Amino acid sequence: MSVFLIKTLQLLLCFAILIILHEGGHFFFAKLFGIRVEKFYMFFDYKFHLFSTKDKWFARLFPKAAKNETEYGLGWIPLGGYVKIAGMIDESMDLEQMKQPVQKWEFRSRPVWQRFLVMVGGVLVNFLLALFIYAMILFAWGKDTLPIRQINQGFSYNEMAEAVGFMDGDIPVRADGQPIEDWDVTVYRTLSEAKSVTVLRDGREVTLQMPEEGLNLLEMLETDPRFLSVNVPCRVDSVLAASPGAAAGMKKGARILSVDGQPVEWWSDFDAIMGRKADILAAGCSHADSVRLRSLPVVFVNEGSAQPDTTTILLTEDYTLGIVKTHYSQFYKDQFVHHDYGFLASIPAGIDYGWETLKGYVSDLKYIFSKKGAQSVGSFGTIGNLFPAVWDWGAFWNITAFISLMLAFMNILPIPGLDGGHIFFLLVEAIIRRPPSDKFMEFAQYVGMAIILALMVLAIFNDIVKFVF
Repeated sequence: MSVFLIKTLQLLLCFAILIILHEGGHFFFAKLFGIRVEKFYMFFDYKFHLFSTKDKWFARLFPKAAKNETEYGLGWIPLGGYVKIAGMIDESMDLEQMKQPVQKWEFRSRPVWQRFLVMVGGVLVNFLLALFIYAMILFAWGKDTLPIRQINQGFSYNEMAEAVGFMDGDIPVRADGQPIEDWDVTVYRTLSEAKSVTVLRDGREVTLQMPEEGLNLLEMLETDPRFLSVNVPCRVDSVLAASPGAAAGMKKGARILSVDGQPVEWWSDFDAIMGRKADILAAGCSHADSVRLRSLPVVFVNEGSAQPDTTTILLTEDYTLGIVKTHYSQFYKDQFVHHDYGFLASIPAGIDYGWETLKGYVSDLKYIFSKKGAQSVGSFGTIGNLFPAVWDWGAFWNITAFISLMLAFMNILPIPGLDGGHIFFLLVEAIIRRPPSDKFMEFAQYVGMAIILALMVLAIFNDIVKFVF
């Protein structure tokens, strides 16, 4: 099965779960208060649908189900889903219904607190679902952590990090006096927000003062090489068949000693050299210069061999050797600490993990208003690429929980057209004791839909640029 198909199937399953349960939250409270739900659709059904319980063939096969007041269906536009609740202005834009006299089973006939619960139901389900999934991940698989002090080879730092005082080999152990316990991606955020960072340098602690304005997290993550990376010896995990590395005689376990005449100890050294070469190639050059730049002198020694090999390797067009690096998780596999959780213990641990994840996500949203942040906004391609190339249920549920949290927060924003917009206007109604006019709500819905459409266009454009060009 191709990588594309595996990622696509995971994306569709994730969306199906989240859409059905999110809309199910609105559906549950609407039904609880006796409000009529006219449609419950996964995906949007503009002009036509793929399936509906009101289809003639379905009515003939299941006449009782077809008589249900709610039409269940599957649309053809995979941009989300919706429930059409009688007596409210939503994405269906059923304005004719709003011109009719108010009926007792309509949304608009209910008190504010009931309408509030109907609108917050989807967000509530997304949030609780994420916490539940995180708890069950901990219960089923536990958690593996790598204590940062166990990374005894230290870290490599780029020029941006060196400019604020970090040195190769430093191990960050405290930020603003608070200990940094484990190594994971949150360390980047911790360093970006810290006023001071204490590092372990040659066996002693040194405190560095960070810039008052903090560090830009996006730049820390996107620069090549990154702000900091775990020092891992330049040892090859595997060699791809029919690759330049294989042709040169490189084998699994080989240690690369020198590249382009420069000694390398860590993979970060290797990446820095290859990155500089790639930059020259990307700037444009003649075919002869391209071949010359792709001819890379390499010194390596295969595992079990006493004699190093010195050779010139002709790299691929995208400037790669065709090798897989040893990852830090393999190099430090004996230093990882495994934590098991019983069912009862997994619940508070999952809630705590989910809450910390949400806080980190909300904190990072400020970067969306920067140029690089806007360029990082993505749609299906970006989200689909989060999933692993092989089916891994642990990774699938972890990503699904994160997307559920993301949807919960985005939907609660007071943007017309989103749940948060409806909730905001309900709060206004509770304060001023009268609802906004239908004309105002109609206008707000159009504005909200325009904002959402603009964001979707930006996201899809970014995906095209990222994956095509």
